[in-house]
Amino acid sequence: MAPTPEEAAPRPGGRPRDAALDEAIILATRDRLVRDGYSLMTIGDIATDAKVSRPTLYRRWSTKFELVVDALDYGFRKQRDSYAVDLSNLAPRAAFTEAVRRLDPTYFNPDAMVLMGNFAGEAIRTPELLGILREHAVEPRVTLVENVLTQLQERGAVQDDIDKHTIATMCFGSYFAAFYRGESRDEIPEAVVSVLWPAIATAKASRKRR
Repeated sequence: MAPTPEEAAPRPGGRPRDAALDEAIILATRDRLVRDGYSLMTIGDIATDAKVSRPTLYRRWSTKFELVVDALDYGFRKQRDSYAVDLSNLAPRAAFTEAVRRLDPTYFNPDAMVLMGNFAGEAIRTPELLGILREHAVEPRVTLVENVLTQLQERGAVQDDIDKHTIATMCFGSYFAAFYRGESRDEIPEAVVSVLWPAIATAKASRKRR
């Protein structure tokens, strides 16, 4: 539902926004995204959960979509540092294992699998949401694995002719397979690497345990 002119009006006197209030609204939005999904969540429910009025919320975000974009960015900003992590101090196999571990959608957010499923369900109605998820949550993760594999190639630990894109995609998909099969994700990094490492490691690296 669109805000009324009164609800959408700027704050009188240009008073600065309350960061704590903004965060309460953002957190309530993230919770509703998991519980209700984008289509079913309402501005009224978010306002109630955040203990603010609808006019207070609309003075900050004019549409539900704008609010959700900021709620997603809130989470993405907390994760960005992990995508540029330096694993060069680890042994080759251990570095690859750690990169696969960070592929886990729930590495930072335990509700991420449900959230991704909700956005996949919005692919027809609101494809922009899935696009945002791909750009900020999926691509940085798989790119991390691809970059680590490139670094391991430069270290002479991984073969030069491997398909890094496909390897990263397979590793990422393993978490979704475990989720849908009802299996624990804790063993995925070691299990996946134990299968892939013999096929991608150079002869010299494959003789080393870690």
